[in-house]
Amino acid sequence: MGLLYSQPTCQAAYDGDVHRVYHLLKDNPKNLNVQERYNGDTPLIAACRRGKLPTVKYLLDNHADVNLTNKKQRTCLHYVSKRTFSLLDYLMITVLMPILLLGYFLMLQKQRQRVRLMETVLSSPVDVNAVDYKGNTALHYVCQRKSHRLVPLLLHKNADTGLRNHVRMKRTLSGGQTVRPGVS
Repeated sequence: MGLLYSQPTCQAAYDGDVHRVYHLLKDNPKNLNVQERYNGDTPLIAACRRGKLPTVKYLLDNHADVNLTNKKQRTCLHYVSKRTFSLLDYLMITVLMPILLLGYFLMLQKQRQRVRLMETVLSSPVDVNAVDYKGNTALHYVCQRKSHRLVPLLLHKNADTGLRNHVRMKRTLSGGQTVRPGVS
């Protein structure tokens, strides 16, 4: 289950197949920053979508452009920030939690992997304040997902805490009335 890419380099990166990515780049170095026709993803964005750390490291070592955006104007950093547990992860954590806290240790391992992925991407010259089509930065996505371990990493790289997105939140008063911000 997942995305299917028409660009072989994007598909190999999404699958985490570093060996295949190596051969595809060896055959044609222009494939390093190739963009998928459908959604504009690059191999680096595809690898970040799936959290494939070895592939991300390999692409960054070969100087993949970290600031290229897809059609939603998202960079690889947006996708690292948006990563959450998969359904399979949740099931395994839930099933294994009562058994010697194995689920808890699995959850900690997944969180550490996300931190390492974020540190790897942030070690490149990525724009931490890049804004997508909704006006969200990586910091917005990390905060929305309550990824408390990732917030300090972005703040250390001087992520702008004053940037606002385009989302207008609705509040419901105790009487059931809906109030929009800026409207009395």
